[in-house]
Amino acid sequence: MLAVFEESVAKSPEALASPHSSESSACALKDGFLAQHFSSKHSGSVTINLASSGFLAFNNEKQNPLLPRLFAVVDDIFCLFQGHIENVAHLKQQYGLSKSANEVIIVIEAYRTLRDRGPYPPDQVVRDFNGKFAFILFDSSSKSTFIAVDADGSVPFFWGTDAQSHLVLGDDSEMVKKACGKSFAPFPKGCFFTTSGGLRSFEHPLNEVKPVPRVDSSGEVCGSLFKVDSESRKESFGMPRVGSAANWSQNY
Repeated sequence: MLAVFEESVAKSPEALASPHSSESSACALKDGFLAQHFSSKHSGSVTINLASSGFLAFNNEKQNPLLPRLFAVVDDIFCLFQGHIENVAHLKQQYGLSKSANEVIIVIEAYRTLRDRGPYPPDQVVRDFNGKFAFILFDSSSKSTFIAVDADGSVPFFWGTDAQSHLVLGDDSEMVKKACGKSFAPFPKGCFFTTSGGLRSFEHPLNEVKPVPRVDSSGEVCGSLFKVDSESRKESFGMPRVGSAANWSQNY
């Protein structure tokens, strides 16, 4: 799976960019560069144009049967999901979903509940997903993203920033590197990223997530890895519920 988002939709952390990024990165969105490269590499792939916000792409070839890829769209909410969730039955009941709902539908409904009513903090929403997963969600109504990886990093998942500061995400490191050069790194385990809140840990929601310079085999700094800082603490963010009509997309 692959996604590229404009900076206004998903602003990548500054530390993700390599000091030499201009020398090695490209523009992922220019003339459909990365989407075309993805299509040429994966026969039968599907690309979803998100207009000025970017694009999503996925394919079903060479899938790991234990970590399948899923895609769904519900009410202008797009979601790419890879992996599996073990407590599916419990989550279906929690969110009032039908027996036929799968993991990607659960993620969309969990996000929509968070956006519209905010009954739980966002870190709890992700922490409630017990399993091995990575997902990319885009809400076209609010131009917002919601991205997460499980606590063990079970699904290979990478992110980076290209020459025009677009955020690039995918499960293929070579695909991300094609656009981002040295400005890419594994997406941090046990973390989630949102348009309004940036990168946070759902395992340790009261601790800051800080960059650690990443050095390649030649000794050059190549962006950063992000780690939970056990020494830092931040204030807990509350979401007082004000009714189902409220849009929480600017608060999570």
